[in-house]
Amino acid sequence: MKKLSQKAYWNGVAAEKSFTLRPDFSLLKTCIGKDAFIVDYGCGYGRTLEELYLAGYRNSLGLDFSGAMIARGKKSYPRLNIQIIESSHTNLPDCSVDMVLLFALLTCIAEDKEQQELMKEIRRILKPGGYIYITDFLLNDDKRNRERYNAFMEKYGIYGVFDLPEGVTLRHHDEDYVKQLMKDFAITHFEKTQNRTMNGHISNGFVLMAQKKR
Repeated sequence: MKKLSQKAYWNGVAAEKSFTLRPDFSLLKTCIGKDAFIVDYGCGYGRTLEELYLAGYRNSLGLDFSGAMIARGKKSYPRLNIQIIESSHTNLPDCSVDMVLLFALLTCIAEDKEQQELMKEIRRILKPGGYIYITDFLLNDDKRNRERYNAFMEKYGIYGVFDLPEGVTLRHHDEDYVKQLMKDFAITHFEKTQNRTMNGHISNGFVLMAQKKR
């Protein structure tokens, strides 16, 4: 197995991967109106933002560090505003965003520190009372997953981080850790789910909605 950088991996598979996590519009409409400014971190090729656009949420911005994903998105959905970002930091003004989406982004960030830096930036750009909407993957207890969590524990020092044979590092999360990560937000919704991964497996997951504390 050749270990790739995260960016190199996503650029390499940009033309072939299809993402599976979808927005819950019944949940969305309890938090924001159709004119809300929504930022999708890790937007990939823009599939989620296109769903939002078709549902009437058209004031949006997609950010991703994979140039190939952004190029695919601009070709597939030319009406969307999607841009390359080099780090978690943005040029958006303080308190300027109504909602931030993180759909299967935390699973692509293995280190606690990087996740914490992302949350700090999200808190900066969200308006007081603005929302963060996360859907991602939790730890699994089946034999296949336990074995790979244990196999990579020594390498990464975090139970739940693992390398895929195709050369990318991913992370499944402990529920308590997720809630601690959100310590600067007020969690308004947390639901355990079963999510399909990009490679077709079924995994434990969660949907979380949290509000920036005023």
